[in-house]
Amino acid sequence: MRHFLTLRDFSKEEILEMIELARQIKAEAKRKEYVPYLKNQTLAMIFEKSSTRTRVSFEVGIYQLGGIGLFLSKNDIQLGRGEPMKDTARVVSRMCDMVMIRTFEQEKLEEFAAYSSVPVINGLTDTYHPVQLMADYLTMIEYDKADSPIVAYVGDGNNMAHSWLMLASKLGFTLRIATPKGYEPNSQIVEEALEFAKKSGALIELLHDPKEAVKGADVVTTDTWISMGQEEEKQKRLKDFQGFQVDSEMMNLAKPDAIFLHCLPAYRGYEVSEEVFEAHANEIFDEAENRLHAQKGVMVWLDRKRRG
Repeated sequence: MRHFLTLRDFSKEEILEMIELARQIKAEAKRKEYVPYLKNQTLAMIFEKSSTRTRVSFEVGIYQLGGIGLFLSKNDIQLGRGEPMKDTARVVSRMCDMVMIRTFEQEKLEEFAAYSSVPVINGLTDTYHPVQLMADYLTMIEYDKADSPIVAYVGDGNNMAHSWLMLASKLGFTLRIATPKGYEPNSQIVEEALEFAKKSGALIELLHDPKEAVKGADVVTTDTWISMGQEEEKQKRLKDFQGFQVDSEMMNLAKPDAIFLHCLPAYRGYEVSEEVFEAHANEIFDEAENRLHAQKGVMVWLDRKRRG
């Protein structure tokens, strides 16, 4: 049995297997052919952090695969009243076929997985957001940007930056991460990515000049500067991130046919300008829709691994 907690746990071949499954299932769905790959299965969806895309994509996804989604906020279960994570894991996994968790600490997710008897999927933690990267890469394929691309990530060295590090280092493409000083990605995760890159041939650059990162890029991406739980730091962060907004001047440094991705929600006027966002809205909302298809690929792949 395999869990989907971070892309560091998968080989290049396994990641591409899941992506190919997602492409196949998406093509079927576009023809309104909803194959019940997970017929009569139940997905428990545990939310300690609220979400739009994660909630809708997983609930619709399991339904289209022939199963049912069970939404569980922290206030709906004893986890919110102090029950240990390992006890919650042992109970829920005896009653459900798969579990998705959207929470804060990666350690909490890993503890749940350690005591779960069914596959566990990371819907987001403060450290990683792997399902988003699966959707991003699926979008890159659809826009012909997956063949040895240069990807520029501009902004905070957060869970999205960490996930881009894992994807690039596993698949072997060029990744430039530009952050303000003091907002670099976790050094241990960077070291792991650099080790993986030795095998894959990935080129990873950590920069403090966003324009240098974006120059000649095929894909430009960013994330909010103020994530959930960081609201008290807003004024300091807005000051520290001056010059890191992806505006038209910065985007023009990328290749003429470059695409822009954002995991959403986007805060126009902060990490991205209104003009850039609307100019690339098709890509952004294709990317958002691809959460649905990519996650279906992940769920079906995990189920097949569990069944052997």
